[in-house]
Amino acid sequence: MIQPDGLRMAIDIGGTFTDTVLLNSASQVVATTKTPTTPHRPALGAVAGATHVLEAAGADWHRVTGFIHGTTLATNALIERRGAKTATITTRGFRDILEIAYERRYSQYAIDLVKPDLIVPRTHSLTIGGRMDVNGQELDPLDAAAIAPLVDELTALEVEAVAICLLHAYANPAHELALRDLLALHMPDLVISLSHEVSPEAREFDRLCTTIANAYVQPLMAGYLQDFEARFRQMGLTCSILMMTAGGGMTTLDTAARLPIRLVESGPAGGAVLAARIAEATGEADVLSFDMGGTTAKLCLIDEYRPQTARKFEISRAERFIKGSGMPVRIPVIEMIEIGAGGGSIASVDRLGRIQVGPHSAGSDPGPAAFGKGGENPTVTDSDLTLGLIEPGHFAEGRLQIDQSAAQQAMAKDVGEPLGLSPDQAAFAVSEIVDESMASAGRMHAVESGKDLGNRLMIAFGGNGPLHATRVARRAQMRRVLIPRDPGVGSAVGFLFAPVSYEVIRSRYARLDSLDIDGLNRFFDGMQAEAEQVVRAGAPDGALLQRRIAYMRYHGQGHEIEIRLPERALAASDLDALRQAFETEYSRQFSRIVPGMTIEILNWGLSVSSPAPAHEPYPDNPVHQQAETTEQREILCDITGEWRAAGVYNRTDLTSGAALSGPALIVEAQTTTFVSADFSATVDGQGNIWLTRQEEAQG
Repeated sequence: MIQPDGLRMAIDIGGTFTDTVLLNSASQVVATTKTPTTPHRPALGAVAGATHVLEAAGADWHRVTGFIHGTTLATNALIERRGAKTATITTRGFRDILEIAYERRYSQYAIDLVKPDLIVPRTHSLTIGGRMDVNGQELDPLDAAAIAPLVDELTALEVEAVAICLLHAYANPAHELALRDLLALHMPDLVISLSHEVSPEAREFDRLCTTIANAYVQPLMAGYLQDFEARFRQMGLTCSILMMTAGGGMTTLDTAARLPIRLVESGPAGGAVLAARIAEATGEADVLSFDMGGTTAKLCLIDEYRPQTARKFEISRAERFIKGSGMPVRIPVIEMIEIGAGGGSIASVDRLGRIQVGPHSAGSDPGPAAFGKGGENPTVTDSDLTLGLIEPGHFAEGRLQIDQSAAQQAMAKDVGEPLGLSPDQAAFAVSEIVDESMASAGRMHAVESGKDLGNRLMIAFGGNGPLHATRVARRAQMRRVLIPRDPGVGSAVGFLFAPVSYEVIRSRYARLDSLDIDGLNRFFDGMQAEAEQVVRAGAPDGALLQRRIAYMRYHGQGHEIEIRLPERALAASDLDALRQAFETEYSRQFSRIVPGMTIEILNWGLSVSSPAPAHEPYPDNPVHQQAETTEQREILCDITGEWRAAGVYNRTDLTSGAALSGPALIVEAQTTTFVSADFSATVDGQGNIWLTRQEEAQG
């Protein structure tokens, strides 16, 4: 429980900037900052940001009673292949799980197809005798005599981590546990990940890949988390540090160190939590969350105030938009599409004379050419500077010296000269490409989910989200955009409103018509005990919430649909309602049911969480009053492609009810909101900026 004068801090370490937010006991933001990420020692940038917000708030460390952290370190280590040297141990006869994969090509007719890099080569894929059946019954005992040769092989391979994935370990983990203990006796420094702990579900390939990914980043993340905690303890932090997870909840450092794969995409998850909270507060049930930072842009669909979730995603795809071209990871995750389009994304011209933007990023070191840190490649930020959309004196709270001429020179050299364009024309072309890339990603994500973007509200944040929101919304055929308060550090703000939570998904095959109710309830009791133990470590007091799920399908189908269960033990009287719920959802998704077919359940899920902080009462819409400004800035208009004057407004001067028309720039400490010429802007009673296409505003 936060003390009356206590403060809560959130730190989100991104690829380019580290965002820090300080919240008081009334859930009001009292200080924020963006500091350049320090890639080689990420904790250094985090400490700098924390020190800055405490000084700004006139507070010291003993007042910090809550601390939440999210990081891209696990994600980047997997993408850049900077993890530990890893081997696998599978059941004898199943050495080639990685080679066989799904037994299909992700692109049927591609002659030069590049297979996903699954980290562990065949030479590092080892096996051991012993076998469990699908019900967890032992068919053959674990081959203890094979331990010594296994140790010799692992030693010769000089591996640092091993992923153990034995057949049907989700049903009975006894062999995995025994193998771990035997290996630890001979190799005490070896990092071991067990599949039944990382991903206790059927489907061997997905389970093995997830366990490999966990083992691969585990040594790196364990060392990082120890260093991070030690530095903040030295600074004077006394409260627990909680980590943001990919599923939109928080967990403890111990759990994060044991299951670091759950930290992948933790930063973007915070942004989705924020967008969902704003959606609920404003009564906007269907929303698109748009988070554009320095390295990537993330888009997430939110329906009925809940972010869209998934149980699987892919890391480091060989083909950016093609499913199956990456390494599958099966964990609870907020589903979003992420593309390499951020402020630091590098622009270039390929050999066919086409402008390419991203996915490579200049990051924070050296950063865009305008940063003056040695970066020579033009980036999206350099483009926005050349277009006049960024005021150099306001960038990054004025702590970075911005060289606008360097941005123009880089744009001219790498984009303008090859195409015979002036610097401003080159910058305009780069802007068009990156905005269309983000809009098309959003459209594709919506189509894949069977959704339409047209009637949704876009909630835009991140260091570059407000700057590009109207341009992306127009291309995605969206008419309304909301820019929340403190948008530049939106994901970190979202951390502070996330619950402490833990989700368990386990495989237990059953048919609905022969469901063992008592056995299933005992199964859920075990999952509940596991989840509550993790959650209570971060939220020791207060009531906890539960969410129970059955993953159901017709017999013989390959995939399941998610059906909500009562938040209690099941009874025989629940079976008819469960059947009806499945048929209703199946009919909604596929427009029909299949009469007479057996219904089966492969997986069961349970999440336990602390309650999310309560919402502030939302004020009534204020009377609109035209905002006044005497400051103007020449910008290259994104509608006409011509230079014209845009009004410049300071966000802190825009009171409730303020209204203005584009083109305009609304400047604040960590970002700028660009109001395109075809949009108008109003400020509501909570300080949110609503942007509306003018044809609708006048209609």
